[in-house]
Formats: sequence, C-alpha cells, structure tokens
Amino acid sequence: QVQLVESGGGSVQTGGSLRLSCSVSQHVFSTFCLGWFRQSPGKEREGVAVIRRNGATRYGHSVEDRVTISRDNSKNTLYLQMNDLRPEDTAMYYCAATGAYCSILASEFVYWGQGTQVTVSS
Repeated sequence: QVQLVESGGGSVQTGGSLRLSCSVSQHVFSTFCLGWFRQSPGKEREGVAVIRRNGATRYGHSVEDRVTISRDNSKNTLYLQMNDLRPEDTAMYYCAATGAYCSILASEFVYWGQGTQVTVSS
C-alpha cells in the first residue's frame, strides 16, 4: 500500500516562508521519483518540483528561485522549503510519487497525497 501524507501548510503573509513535509511509504520513498505539485481553484495542477532517486532535482519555472525540494532518507520524508511567498502561491499542495519517467508533469505521477493548503495574504 502506498501512502503519502502531507503536512506543514498554513497561512502566511507575503514574503513569508513555509516548509512542507510529506511522509512516504518506505518502499516508495527508496525507489520512486517524488514530487510536489499545486492546484488552485479553476487552474490545472502545476508541477512545483521533483526529485529523482539519485537526488537530482527539477523545478517549475514559476517557483524555481524560491523553493527547494529535498529528501531525508532516514525519515522517508520529502520536504519543500518555500521562501518569499506571494499571493499567487496560494494553492493546495500535493506530494506525489511515480515509478515512471521523472518529469515535472502531473500526468506522469501515479500516487498522490491528500494535499495541504497554503494561503498567502498580501
């Protein structure tokens, strides 16, 4: 059974920071590509960042200078550090995993968490 459980969302003001966490099933964490995606009402799900098993990362163009994806192998936990947050970053953020090609596209990902809400006020 694959489990991905996000936490760490909340409400911050413009310019603030948040760190999202995702607890991942061990067999998935060690073998799958992992990623963070976000979706706001009326918009398509957008890739924020992905990290391969070897630690290589890729970021979405709208956030690449402000976020860092990382993984703690000892804790089976995926992280997303977000800095200089803006109102347009307001969205539900999802952790996801795939055994397929590790791209920034949501359609490539098979397993999803329930999401954690991030709200940025001006």
